[in-house]
Amino acid sequence: MLAYSGYFRGEGNLKRITKAFSKLLLIILILPVAGALGRAAVAAGANQSPAKASQSGASSAGSETEDLKNPNPKIRAKTARELGQTGDPSVVPALAAALSDPSPKVRQQVVIALASIRVSQSLDALISATTDSNEQVRWLAIKGIEGYYTGHAPKSGFMAFVKRQYRGVKRQFDQTITEVPPGTVVSVRAVAALDRAMMDPRFPRDSREAARALGILRAKLAVPDLVTTAHSSDADLAREALNSLSKIRDTSAGPKLIDLLDSPNRGVKQDAAVTIGILRTRAAVPKLQSMYENSPNKGTREKALEGLSYIGDPVSGPIFLKALWDPDNSIQISAAEGLGRSKYQPALPDLLRAAPAEKNAEVRVAMEFAITSLGRSDYLSALINDLGSGSTNDIAQSYLIELARRPGFLSKLYPYMDSRDAEVRRRLCNVLMYSGDSTSVQPLERASHDADGSVAAAALRALAAVRQRVSASAPSAR
Repeated sequence: MLAYSGYFRGEGNLKRITKAFSKLLLIILILPVAGALGRAAVAAGANQSPAKASQSGASSAGSETEDLKNPNPKIRAKTARELGQTGDPSVVPALAAALSDPSPKVRQQVVIALASIRVSQSLDALISATTDSNEQVRWLAIKGIEGYYTGHAPKSGFMAFVKRQYRGVKRQFDQTITEVPPGTVVSVRAVAALDRAMMDPRFPRDSREAARALGILRAKLAVPDLVTTAHSSDADLAREALNSLSKIRDTSAGPKLIDLLDSPNRGVKQDAAVTIGILRTRAAVPKLQSMYENSPNKGTREKALEGLSYIGDPVSGPIFLKALWDPDNSIQISAAEGLGRSKYQPALPDLLRAAPAEKNAEVRVAMEFAITSLGRSDYLSALINDLGSGSTNDIAQSYLIELARRPGFLSKLYPYMDSRDAEVRRRLCNVLMYSGDSTSVQPLERASHDADGSVAAAALRALAAVRQRVSASAPSAR
């Protein structure tokens, strides 16, 4: 499965999915109205007289930043919004000064505008705004800091509301989540601001968003406070902290989370089981095995086995082998992953027998991963071809990133960089971005000239990440 995204694997239930579809239906009904309103606005603009259009253009060009001091707060808010839309770094000082505006609505628009202009001065201003007296301003500032590094700035207005609702529905089905590219250098001051917001008990909403952002930014400096926050009495905050720890992957945190396997909150207990697994905390194996074999709760059993599958301790091999034939797909996926990571060779005949007959795509791909991990090449081509399928591409990419970190595996991927499927080529560039080494530079340079623009762009991103990683690992000259 996709190893480090969302609240782990298989979070949905029938009630949540029903609610999600209701939201989606509402959006489907609203969007045509929004489109009609937008077309009407365009038509009105098109019918505007040349004189008015000229006056409007002259006004926006002549007194852009001055209108941030207009006595009318509506004009100040509108000006901030328009300045952000220009993307002009020269307006950042004026916007930063407007963070002292007495109107919270103006300051909200100012923060959104600053987040849209990704320069260092904007980041400094956003860090300052995380201590604003208004909750929405603080929340937007936290999102703005996150967006400074991810490229996803917060938005306001009706269409932003629609997009947020759509993303909320989509997350029920798509657990992928934005993370910064490998090698991204995050400001220590930005991490400190997010950490401070997370640790402030007065503002739970800010705390949860800041905890989430620290994971997205892979803020290793925040690990001690994230461990503390994972023990919070606020279950939602604790789960955000656990999720972020799973992204940062600092294995030193694992042993400090084992006590959460006895948490009275079921969600915290289940997320802790997976996070501890991702952090490869072998000391937790006996407890996780006991949870899997003895818990009366189906969800807890699934998460315990998932945690064991990430650890991949050979001692769990017999448990994984038995679970491979479980009728529950989630159990089967974890079992196959566990067999692959534990390199439990006695399972190879069962995997080779089960894979060709498996009808569930995710289970089949997990079995392909396990067989490949056990040293067989029978299903490597199939696993790579899964990169081109909309239902399996994220899963296959995650598995290949993991496999490519094993000695000698990268060379098996390079021949497939010439695949006829552009999506396969693009996804392989993503794999190399996370797991490539010095041998990956030449294939990526070739891919950077790919006729498909998305492949070329992915290759350039991967090249930057690989070169930075190779440079960082090279011994320094004396």
